[in-house]
Amino acid sequence: MAAPPQFLEYINLNKEAFIDRLRDAVAHRSVSTDKQKVLKMREWLQQKLTEQDVIVSFPEPPNTDEPPYILLGKIGTDATKKTVLVYSHYDVMPVDGWNGPGEGTPEDRAFNLYRKDGKMYGRGSSDDKGPVTGWINVLEAHKQKNPPLPVNIRFIFEGNEEIGSPGLDDFIAAEVKKGENGFFHSVDCVCITDNYWLTTRRPVLTYGVRGIAYFTMDITGATDDLHSGLYGRMIHEPMTDMVKLLSKLVEPSGEITIPGVEAQVPPPTDDERKEYELMDYSVTDLRKDTGGREVELTENHADLLMGRMRFPSLSIHGIKGTFDTDDGLKTIIPANISARFSLRLVDPLTPDNIKPIVIDFLNSEFKKLNSKNKMVVHYQGGGFPWVGDRNHYNYKAAEAATKTIYGASLKPDYTREGGSIPVSLTFSNLLGKNVLLLPMGQSDDGAHTKLEKLDEDNYINGTKVFGEYLYELARMQ
Repeated sequence: MAAPPQFLEYINLNKEAFIDRLRDAVAHRSVSTDKQKVLKMREWLQQKLTEQDVIVSFPEPPNTDEPPYILLGKIGTDATKKTVLVYSHYDVMPVDGWNGPGEGTPEDRAFNLYRKDGKMYGRGSSDDKGPVTGWINVLEAHKQKNPPLPVNIRFIFEGNEEIGSPGLDDFIAAEVKKGENGFFHSVDCVCITDNYWLTTRRPVLTYGVRGIAYFTMDITGATDDLHSGLYGRMIHEPMTDMVKLLSKLVEPSGEITIPGVEAQVPPPTDDERKEYELMDYSVTDLRKDTGGREVELTENHADLLMGRMRFPSLSIHGIKGTFDTDDGLKTIIPANISARFSLRLVDPLTPDNIKPIVIDFLNSEFKKLNSKNKMVVHYQGGGFPWVGDRNHYNYKAAEAATKTIYGASLKPDYTREGGSIPVSLTFSNLLGKNVLLLPMGQSDDGAHTKLEKLDEDNYINGTKVFGEYLYELARMQ
C-alpha cells in the first residue's frame, strides 16, 4: 500500500505553510531549563495536534520532582489496523554564542528561523522541532485530503529530553503496568525521530545507539589559590595530579586504558566488518565535519565508523578551576579543580558495570601519586546502549518508504548511532516492541551547536517519508 497521490501532492503544494509552521515552533524559546517557556511550547503543540483531531493529554510521571512535561497524543482506534508509537521532543539546548545568520542579538537570531540557500537556521530546527512539525504536517495532509490514516498513531512528545528526561522512564513503566488501561496498550512498534543521516548524501535507518556514563573528578589542595613563584615545588599541585590521572584514561589512538573496559567488548566478525566497509562514508565526510582539518585517527572509513558505532569511546570534556576569563597571564596554583569526562558505551557495557570500574581505577591511580591533596570521583548519570532487530517489518516499512521518496539508488544504510538516546532501550525493554530510529536531518545539521540548521529538502522529503512509512507499515506482515 503506497501513499495516495493526493497526500504527496498536498505536501508539495504546502511547502511554504509547513516552513511557516516550523518557524512558529522555533520561535518558542523552549530551552529545557526554562520551565515556563517549555510549557508554552507544549500548549502550542497541543493546539496544533488538536486541530488535526489528535486527542491530547498531559500526564505527570510518578515519583519525581522534575517531570519531563510529557504530551501524549492519540489518533485512531481501529483494532484491525497496526498501532505505531511515535516519539520526539520539543525542548531545545541553550543558544550561548549563537552564530547563525540574521538580525538582532544572538539569542534573537537563534529563535527566528532564517532561510538561506535552501537551509533553515534556528535552534531546534533539526533537533527536534523539524521532525515534530513533520508529523503534524502528515496529519494535516490526511485531514485536508480525506484519505484515512492507514494505522493508529500514539504520540509521546516530551520537554526535558535535553536534560536527561528525568521521570520519563518511571512514567513509561507505570503506564505499562496498567496493562489494557495504559497508554501503550495495543502498540505494535515504535518510531523515534531524533537522529540524523550519517552523511549529507544518503538516508539511514538506525538500529542501535551507544550508551553513556558521565563523570566529574574533583581535586582539592590548599585553602586558596597560591602564587606559583612563591609556592611552586613546595606543595602538591592539584592540576599536576589531575593531568596525571586524566592521562591514564585514554590513549591518543582512542583506546580506553582503564582495565576491564575494552576487554568486555567482543571484536567484530568478518561479516560485521564487511557491512561497515560497504557504508557510504569516507574520510572526506569526516574532514567536512572537522572544518577541513586532517585530525582523523585513520583513513580507513570502516575503522572510523566502528570507532563511532561499534566500540566504546572516552572523551575528556574539560578542566575547570582557572582561566575561566581572559584576564592576563595568570601564574597561580589553583586550589580546587574539576574535570569532566564521559564514556560512550556499547553492549555489554552499561553504566552499572562501568561506574565501579572507573571509580576504583582512579582511586587506585591517585594513591600511586602519594599526593596529599583530596580527590573524589562523582558519577553524574548515564544511559544504556541499545541494539534492535533490523529485520523486523518496522524497518522493512521504513526502508520501502525511504526508497519511494528518495529513489531506489539511495537505499538507506543501516547504522548504529554514536550518540545516546536512552529512551530507545526503555521502549524496547518495557514495551517489548521493535524500535526504529527514522531520521529527518543530515549529518551537517549541527544540532546542539552555534549554527544548527535543517535543509528545506530534508524537511519536506522527511515529511513525505513519515507519511509513506505509515502506509508501508500498514501492509507489512
